[in-house]
Amino acid sequence: MTQPDPYAATDAALQARTGRSLAQWVDIARQSPAGGHMATVGWLKAEHGLGHGHANSVVHALNASAAVSQDGEALVEAMFAGARSGLRPVHEAIVAALASFGADVELAPKKGYVSFRRKKQFGLGQPSTGDRYDLGLALKGEAPAGRLEASGSWNAMVSHRVRLGRADEVDAELIGWLRAAYDRA
Repeated sequence: MTQPDPYAATDAALQARTGRSLAQWVDIARQSPAGGHMATVGWLKAEHGLGHGHANSVVHALNASAAVSQDGEALVEAMFAGARSGLRPVHEAIVAALASFGADVELAPKKGYVSFRRKKQFGLGQPSTGDRYDLGLALKGEAPAGRLEASGSWNAMVSHRVRLGRADEVDAELIGWLRAAYDRA
């Protein structure tokens, strides 16, 4: 599944106004001697004549490109390195279940977790400790029961959490909850 480019409008506006693409402006912003977001925005405005909105968008795109410059597999490898390596089979079992739902499932690795998306995020997986993998699910309105607990303060992006320690815990019950969250997305 491909996601729409969140910077398409900015790219078009920058090309029309300056003759340079957003990617070109991001390359320029990388050369900024200023440190930090607002300092780089100020530098783009002062040195290159960009308006505040365009300069701010360029720096946001710069930050986003730095985050995604690490490919997804590298982020997953880092997430399951060291003490958390024993939780990789739990994650792989969840990914295998997700793959059976359809081609529209998107895995979006971040620094500490993997977001599970369809039209919107419906869950996430996170190796929280050396022996616990937390599966977060967007199941608003479902009553917590048994292993399916309210997420509480653990993560505001999801309504429920299941704590896992072994791949065999990715059973029919858990896959049912995962499927229900997927169907709602």
